[in-house]
Amino acid sequence: MKHKTRFFVIWFALIAALLIASLLVGGATNKEAVQESMRDAVLHESNVINLFGLKNVNPGLISGFIVTLLLLAFAAVVRIFVVPRFRYVPGRLQMLLEQAVGLFDGLAKSNSPWRNRFLGAYIFAAGAYIFVGTLSELLGLQAVTVSGHSIALPAPLSDVNGAIMMGCLSYLVILSGGIAGNGAKGILLTLKEFSLPISMSFRLFGALLSGLLVTELVYYYSNLSFGLPVVVGVLFTMLHALIQCYVLTLLTSIYYGEVSNPEESGKKRRKKAAVDGSLPGAE
Repeated sequence: MKHKTRFFVIWFALIAALLIASLLVGGATNKEAVQESMRDAVLHESNVINLFGLKNVNPGLISGFIVTLLLLAFAAVVRIFVVPRFRYVPGRLQMLLEQAVGLFDGLAKSNSPWRNRFLGAYIFAAGAYIFVGTLSELLGLQAVTVSGHSIALPAPLSDVNGAIMMGCLSYLVILSGGIAGNGAKGILLTLKEFSLPISMSFRLFGALLSGLLVTELVYYYSNLSFGLPVVVGVLFTMLHALIQCYVLTLLTSIYYGEVSNPEESGKKRRKKAAVDGSLPGAE
């Protein structure tokens, strides 16, 4: 108990010292206006990176490549070295993996009782990409732009192009569920939700970008750049990683379940419910 109290006292003393230092330090002038800094955080007009001498690309694309390679490498290591050693009484790593798989598998089965095996695999992959990709911003990986200065790589989905592709990919998965469940009618059922990829894309992009812009504003003013960016950056990043991972996977599984529901089975259930409701004593 004494060690915990001492830890909290030291922690709060450090925060207080950083706060006093931030108030005493005057605001330094920045060569780049705050509007230009925020505009570049969205559009990436100046902070672009040369991709193997082929083309100038947004930093978010480089982050996407890195996150994808890390996830593929982790999946290969787990499949080759970890899965063959699974035991009846699970260890910590096995329990963690089983809980993660069971979470998305249960989400797929509860929202889409029909053809949910592929849906479970997709929302697991999409959720892992969103979660790990968002947390990758905390690593502060550096890259050199074409102008010669170093920048920290942002989250892949803070780039509007990456968010749009994630939304469109999820919409195509929903469309595939409609075709598998109802054939040509499934296409019409899915096309009724024509605004779905737009809403999913910009919800994801806006949520991740808001955290990036808030952190950018805090870093911009030097009298706020002592300790506060760490708290703000970690808080926004963790919240967005969890919330957006859950929101996109939930929406995908719900819409997938709606369009993949066989219409004949739905009619039979409605007819049976109507008959049951007409029986004496039925509520």
